[in-house]
Amino acid sequence: MAMTTTHTGLIGLGTMGAALALNIAEKGFPIAVWNRTGSVTEAFHAGAGDLAARITPTQSLADLVAAITPPRAIILMVPAGQAVDDQLAALAPLLGADDLVIDAGNANFRDTNRRDGAGLPFRFMGIGVSGGEEGARHGPAIMAGGPAAAWAQMKPVLQAIAARAEDSTPCADHMGPSGAGHFVKAVHNGIEYADMQMISEVYGVMRDGMGMGAAQIAPVFARWNEGVLQSYLIEISAAAAAAADPVSGQPMLDMIVDAAGQKGTGRWTAIEAQHLAAPVPVIEAAVMARNVSARRDERAAGEACFGKAAAKVDLPLEDLEQAMIAGKILCYAQGFAMMTAAAAEFGWALDMPAIARVWRAGCIIRSAMLNDMAEALADDPARNLILAPFFAAKLETALPALRRVVAAGALQGVPLPALSAGLAWFDLMRQARGTANMIQGQRDFFGAHGFDRVDGKPGKHGPWGA
Repeated sequence: MAMTTTHTGLIGLGTMGAALALNIAEKGFPIAVWNRTGSVTEAFHAGAGDLAARITPTQSLADLVAAITPPRAIILMVPAGQAVDDQLAALAPLLGADDLVIDAGNANFRDTNRRDGAGLPFRFMGIGVSGGEEGARHGPAIMAGGPAAAWAQMKPVLQAIAARAEDSTPCADHMGPSGAGHFVKAVHNGIEYADMQMISEVYGVMRDGMGMGAAQIAPVFARWNEGVLQSYLIEISAAAAAAADPVSGQPMLDMIVDAAGQKGTGRWTAIEAQHLAAPVPVIEAAVMARNVSARRDERAAGEACFGKAAAKVDLPLEDLEQAMIAGKILCYAQGFAMMTAAAAEFGWALDMPAIARVWRAGCIIRSAMLNDMAEALADDPARNLILAPFFAAKLETALPALRRVVAAGALQGVPLPALSAGLAWFDLMRQARGTANMIQGQRDFFGAHGFDRVDGKPGKHGPWGA
């Protein structure tokens, strides 16, 4: 195959890979593509329209490599896990030391760290790409990890294809070395789980506690989307509630099975938070709730055994909106605190304001609130977000409503795991003297683990006796 002037290739023309390749071509960058199934490659090229002139379809890995002018950059859009390792092994004999391979899938950051340290015969990056198919095609948020020189090489392409915030800043940035980009993407996905869960919880209050139908709920979400809660997830929740099933004519939400799928990225966030001793209870509650949602038979048996909750909730809709505002602040505060802990643990210089700015557009958790978060983090990146004056004031206003909503849910049997977890964490965080002294006393009693005294005097053990 004749050499072309493209420096960029892409492997994997599934939904996300095809969308990303078209985005790259549309932004003026020639690209060579390859898919394991050759007919998929040909069909993609045939359907690329005016962009086909910038796309070189290839039928083998060797053809793909030959079609790219060194130094090459090849983007992998293949499933996370073994498929990435297999692809790296297949590319190893074909590429040179100056070439670059970029894993742009939903990889576990520990896998990215492992691959980066495995002595690959080419340079390697791991980047998190958020925004789904629409984002990949028209502008995702991009969180890059890897060598600074590799980022410098790919920055013109990645920032060109990224979403733009309202101030026209591209939502693509370098997070740090090795797996830093995939780690930040994992935290993004954990926050995404939590955001979705809290929205579903207030939807449940309206549906089960207030007796509102989907058609009544839709304008509530739409109204919230015009205020502090303006975000992609609130916007699509309004649209989902308003949609009618074309088959039955019933509200679409009423026809959907109440078991949520997951690819595991939120679970990774919860697991890593435990390794880091970084509490993210809202995310953990959201992961738990998804797992419980899959247990439909057990839930049905539980209702048959214990009866259906009375579920009558008498609250103003304003309380639900304020509870969502508080829950969102608490959740994001936990996410940024987790990334601060990761930066210290792994020696990464994670730029918290830059991360907030990257999330402002293109990604699933994009929201107006991230502008204020970026400003608060720029003022003091190490300070917990709940202590920033802007968000402390927001919480002072919203927390009474969150308490009323959580209390009503507990009394009436409406499950609110994520909102409840956020409130419990906040109450722990505002308690200068907590109750862990009892735990330390217990640990010393049964295991002689010792403790520190509040008065600083000598003595590390209690008078428990034998």
